[in-house]
This record gives sequence, structure tokens and C-alpha cells, in this order.
Amino acid sequence: MIRKHVTEQTAIFFSVTKWVVLSSVVGVMIGAIVTLFLKILQVAEGGRAELPFPYFYLLPLALFLTVWIVRTFAPSAEGHGTEKVIEAVHKRHGKINIAVIPVKLFATVLTIFSGGSVGKEGPGAQIGAGAASWLSDMLKFSKEDRKKLVICGISAGFASVFGTPIAGAIFGVEVLIIGVILYDVLLPSFIAGFAAFTTAQFLGIEYTYFDIRFYQNVTLDLPLILLVVAAGLFFGFVSDLVVTSVALVHRMIRKIPLHPYLVAFAGGVLLVAMALLFGERYLGLGLETIKDTLNPDPWFSRDLPWYAFLLKTAFTSLTLGVGGSGGIITPIFYIGATSGHLFGQLVGGEHIALFAALGFVSVLAGSTNTPIAATIMAVELFGLEIAHYAALSAVISFLITGHRSVFASQILAMKKSEMLEVKVGEVIEHAEVDLEESEIGRIRNVRERIRRRREKLKEKRAGRGLSRKEK
Repeated sequence: MIRKHVTEQTAIFFSVTKWVVLSSVVGVMIGAIVTLFLKILQVAEGGRAELPFPYFYLLPLALFLTVWIVRTFAPSAEGHGTEKVIEAVHKRHGKINIAVIPVKLFATVLTIFSGGSVGKEGPGAQIGAGAASWLSDMLKFSKEDRKKLVICGISAGFASVFGTPIAGAIFGVEVLIIGVILYDVLLPSFIAGFAAFTTAQFLGIEYTYFDIRFYQNVTLDLPLILLVVAAGLFFGFVSDLVVTSVALVHRMIRKIPLHPYLVAFAGGVLLVAMALLFGERYLGLGLETIKDTLNPDPWFSRDLPWYAFLLKTAFTSLTLGVGGSGGIITPIFYIGATSGHLFGQLVGGEHIALFAALGFVSVLAGSTNTPIAATIMAVELFGLEIAHYAALSAVISFLITGHRSVFASQILAMKKSEMLEVKVGEVIEHAEVDLEESEIGRIRNVRERIRRRREKLKEKRAGRGLSRKEK
């Protein structure tokens, strides 16, 4: 017994040591690469002011070039980044072409610089995962070890882009399979996330954290709890809208009988027209609008239209649908914050910024099926005071969204209602969802009872009519 115990502890010790070293190296490497990406992006956005015309006029040409670059040099860099990494983990044990890193970096900078409505986290995750895959191949790791390192790459990329190392680590192990957390990758993901975050900070990246001190006056009272429950329901429907819109626009554009380059150019022209019609606030990352909704002073968001989240959804769906390169999570933050701002206005009171913060994380939870990572992100970005409300709203949003996601390659390992019959083990894109047979029987019984009652009412009315005629 003692020998077995010593053997077990020795094996675990060497395994932990191995992954501490590997994930630290991967985290530092990814933190440095993502820092380069963020610095280039910062310079590019600053260069917009040098143009003699509105920067978004470049969208048709930029989207045309983006599609050409991706299709020519790294087709696997297409889309919003994280989705391709999830697909690589499930189908190729994390094997990612090293060409993805420079192609995704340049294509995303080009898209965001010209005003494409995308985010920076997807490229960060894909760049990180690509670097981890390359290192695994260089060191001739096994398929399983490469898969683990690539998951660490997702966590490190997420953590270094947003400055949320714990949420980044949890996101990496939660986003792959709905209903399952990969505990065997938890320690490496934490270490990679912290290493990448620390490296990025050391190299000069400054993160935005929101002053939530005004939330300390919010107590756990029943009326506010009920409002948060209602908000969770609302954010679930918003999440469903985002998932449906992105997928629907993508399918519709795929059916257009034109060359992808022409589709990209035409999509850019349409985005320019939309920007001229509705304004520039829905272009690019939209971080200023997010900050305005989270500011407790209503003056900053005074001119924000109630339908801002709908327009951002349309801009993002179109940008990604025609081939723009970039992530989808930053637009989801925008959609969540602006929809939360609307909800706060509808219910009135002093908690508009609170609901904007809840929307920020709850729409993320619903549209990506990551309620735990979203709750932890709320704590890291907004402070501990919001934790209980964020957890409640995020989980409700996650359930209400249903069995769908912006990441079509996620594997479904649970059903969100006992009333539903769901085929688990499949990618969520092919998930088959229907009512349980017992529930179908109950519904039929209810319908039959309603039909019989209607017939009895008709008979009674007919009998009353006859008796009146006799009189």
C-alpha cells in the first residue's frame, strides 16, 4: 500500500511539474505575441485620424483584401477565431497551421482599422492556440499533450486580451463542451492565463477595469432580485437573437451566387451605407459606447438609442458574414451592455449601470454557453459586489438561450430542460432537440381536454338557444 501511494504521488508530482513548466512557457510566449497584436491594433486605430476622409470608407476594399489574404495564405483563419480553435481541438487534436498567426493578426487589424464590427479576443485565442500547436509540433508532443497546450492557448489568449486571467482560464476549459469542465486542463490553463496576463502587463498593455464602488450600496433585497431574474430572462432572449442572427446572415450570404471577393466588397459598401445612416458608434470595437453604458452618470449615455443592441447585432452579423476577420465576443459585450442599459431604463430606478454590467456578462454566458467564466469575469471586471447578481443572471440567460451557440463546433453534453429530448455527444450545430414523449402525451391530453370543454360549451349554448325559441 505504501509503495503504491508513493508511486502515485511521485507520478502526480512529475505531471504537475511538467505542466507548470510547459504552461508557463506557453503563457509567456502567447502574452508576448498578443501584446504585439494589441500594440499594432492600437497604432492602426490611432492612424485613422490621418486619413483625409472617414475611415470606414475603406471597408469595401479592406474586406475584399481580408478575404483574399485569408483564402490565399491560411483558409483556416476564416471566421471569428475561437470557433476554428474549438473545431481544431475536437477534430484534429489541436493541430493548427502556423500560418494562422500572421494571417489572422494582419487580417483582423485590417478589418478593425477600417471599421468592421468585430472583436479582438477571437484572434487572440486563435493566435495563442496556433503558437501552442506550433510549440507542440516542434517538441514532438503527443496528440493529447498538444490538445492540452492548445486549450491553454485559448485561455492565455482570452486572458491577455481582456486582462481577466481567472475568467480566461475557465473560459478555455468550459467553452469546448457544453455541460463539462475539463478538470485535467484546469491547472495548465490557470498558469497559462496568469503567465500571459502578467507578460502583457509587463510589456505595457493597460487594461480597463470599471469603477463599481457605487454597487456597494446595492443590498440583497427581494425586489431587486426579482428584477435580476427578469433581466436574466431578457438577456437569454437577446443571446438567442445574436446566435440566430449571426447564423442566419452567414447562411444567406453563402447562397449569394457571386464570387466571395465581390460579396466582401458589396458587404463593405452596405456597411458604409449603414454607418452613414445610423452613425459610426456601431463600427469597430465600440469600447467607448460600452464604457458609457457602464458609467453611473446617465449623462454619458444620454444619446444612446434603445435599439443600439439590435444595430450592433446587424453590423456584426454582416461583417462576419461577408468575410471580415475578428472575434465575436467584444461585439457580444457591446450588445449585452446596451441591452442591459435598455432594460435598466424600462424598469426605472437607480440601477441602470448595474443592468448594463449584468448584460455585459449574461449575453456572453448565453451566446457562448459559458456561465461560470462569465460570472468570474464579472467579478474581475466589476468587483465582488456584483457576483451574486451576475451569477443569477448569467445562469438564467445560459438556460433560456437553449441548445445553440455562436460557436457551432461546441459539443453538447447536457440538456437544459428535463422536458426536452436532446441528443448529446454531437456538435451543437447538428443538435436534435424535441419534446420528451411523456411531455408530448401531456400536451395532447391538455389539448383533448380543451377540445372537449369547447364541445360541451357549444352544446350548452345550442341547448339555451333551443329553449329560448320554445319560449
